[in-house]
Parts: sequence; C-alpha cells; structure tokens
Amino acid sequence: MSKIPPPPETTPALAFERLLTIMNTLRTDCPWDKKQTMNSLRHLTIEEMYELADAILENDLPEVKKELGDILLHIVFYAKIAEEKRAFDITEVLNSICDKLINRHPHIYGDVDVNNEDDVKQNWEQIKLREGNKSVLGGVPQSLPALVKAYRIQDKVRGVGFDWDNKGQVWEKVEEELNEFKNEFNIEGGDHVDEEKAEAEFGDLLFSLINYARFLNINPENALERTNKKFIKRFSYLEQKATEDGKKLQDMSLDEMDVYWDQAKERE
Repeated sequence: MSKIPPPPETTPALAFERLLTIMNTLRTDCPWDKKQTMNSLRHLTIEEMYELADAILENDLPEVKKELGDILLHIVFYAKIAEEKRAFDITEVLNSICDKLINRHPHIYGDVDVNNEDDVKQNWEQIKLREGNKSVLGGVPQSLPALVKAYRIQDKVRGVGFDWDNKGQVWEKVEEELNEFKNEFNIEGGDHVDEEKAEAEFGDLLFSLINYARFLNINPENALERTNKKFIKRFSYLEQKATEDGKKLQDMSLDEMDVYWDQAKERE
C-alpha cells in the first residue's frame, strides 16, 4: 500500500506539488493509470472540456471548480507520460507557457505601446508569425466544431486587420447571403433544388451570421447552446404535461402541442 498523500495545502505551489505526488504514485501503483497513454486520454479530455463548458453556461461555480480540477489532472497526466518518454516534464510545460506569455505581451514586459484590445490582438498575431507560424490561420485546430472554427477564423484574421469597418456592413453581407440562399433554394418556387449549391449558400449565410454575432460581442457557440438548452427544457415540459393529461405526442396535433409549449414559455 502506498503512503497516503499529505492533507490539503494552503498555497498554490504546495497544492500543485501535492497533485504531482499523487500522480506519480498512481502512475506506478494503479493498474488503470499505468495503462493510460496520450491517445487513450484524449477523448476523456475532450469530454472534460465539454463538461466545463456546460458548467460555465449554467453559472455553476462549484461544478466549474470540479471540472477545472479534472482538466488540471489531465494536464499533469500528459506531462507525466511525456516525462517517462524523456520528451518533456511539467516544469518545462510551465516555463514554456510563462515564456510565451512574456514574449507575447511586450506592452506589459517590454516597451511596446497599445491603445486598446485590438492593438493587443494585432501584436499577438504578428508575434506568432515572427515565431515561425506560416499563416495567421495555422493555429486554428482542424478538429474544432465548424461553428467554433468559423468564429475563431474570423477573430484571427481580425487580428491582422482583415475585417469590416462596422456592423452595418456585416449586416448588409448577411442580407446578401440570405438572398443568395433563397434564390438558390427556390424557396418561393417549386423547381428542382441543386442541393450542393444550396448547401454552399447556407454555409455562407451561417458564416456571415457568425461574423455579425462577433461584431455584437455575442459568442455564437454559447448563444446556440443556450437556445438548445431552452428548447430541451420546453419540450421536456411539453412531454411531461402531455403524459399527465393522458395524451401521446404522436396522436396530438401541432396546435395541441403548442398549448403546452406556450405554457412552458410562460413559466420562464
């Protein structure tokens, strides 16, 4: 049996050292922990990130604390595996991010002047290019969900000045893309639809809407997820009330279901 780790510490440094001690013990003594690789942990890490995102949207701070701990464990786990491979260790990880932050904040740690947040972002992107990045968009992960990726792409190019001047211009683009989509989809007609072209126009429309949301400081991923949660809550109420009244959804008309839906909206 391994020695029980010390009790909770009162400083960040000591608490982090306690976590490292526990990780070292688990890696040598626990059958499950010994078996893990970076690849086997990858999908679990993604799950933890989504759980953190849910907790943040729900403003559940105790859950946020819990999920941050889970993610921190994964970071330590990856570093431990890398240390065993003699690739790097947690100290190098920490020093690397510290050096990166110092280098990319010359307005704090150097003699560069900035006037606002946009100046900071432009400096950040320019420094990344000087560090060897071949493209402003090179740092956007290919595996990001499409909606999140679109937002990051737009934010990245904004950092080098490739952006609209005002939100009015962006809304004109939204209307332009909407009209192109309507024309391609023949919404008001009954002709054959070229689904490939319609899909392309719909993508352009979504991209422009995401761009407009960015100009309004709305995170589209958060906005859509809040709407998802709202819909689920209302539909669950609809199902519950229908069951209580002895009704089956498949036997109800849309007008009948709308009665419960409106009740759900009123309850909010």
